[in-house]
Amino acid sequence: MVNIIKDERGLAEESVKTILSELGEDISRDGLLDTPERVVKSWGEIYGGYGKNPQDLIKVFECESYTGMILLKDIELYSMCEHHMLPFVGKCHIAYIPDKKVIGISKLARIMEIYARRLQIQERLTDEIADAIKEMLQPKGVAVRIEAEHFCMRMRGVGKQNSVMVTTSLRGSFIKDDATRNEFLNSIKP
Repeated sequence: MVNIIKDERGLAEESVKTILSELGEDISRDGLLDTPERVVKSWGEIYGGYGKNPQDLIKVFECESYTGMILLKDIELYSMCEHHMLPFVGKCHIAYIPDKKVIGISKLARIMEIYARRLQIQERLTDEIADAIKEMLQPKGVAVRIEAEHFCMRMRGVGKQNSVMVTTSLRGSFIKDDATRNEFLNSIKP
């Protein structure tokens, strides 16, 4: 969780009060009395990826025998757009082909979560996940695909309710080998 020390928390809460006032709210009404504290506390979860390094959480295991694709698909994804501070939500698919090293499958979701719990753009998030896995495991290949709905397009601006943004980052054999790439893409089809 983001660690906001007491003095900074007070400043953050005062900033939330200012924003509420600027919106035209009466910050002294019952429903809003504890809102600044709740908002700042929620930021600890929403932006909990700051200050975390995936390498600190991941243990790598030797595994020379397995050479096929390892895939974790349909991982729930929640992140915040850095342009409007509105959520984007969807799913992430992560695959890699090991080269003598593997990690526990849940760790793929943890890597994604560290980067998703920061202000983001989907393109960078996709690349950060792929690069982290590549760096930690040095696999033969990595593939990451994110499919997400952006609330900045739903709640404001263009107002498109059913659009889904898709980003894909490929490394190693997923770029070089059509069969490997197609195996990944076919495996994540609904």
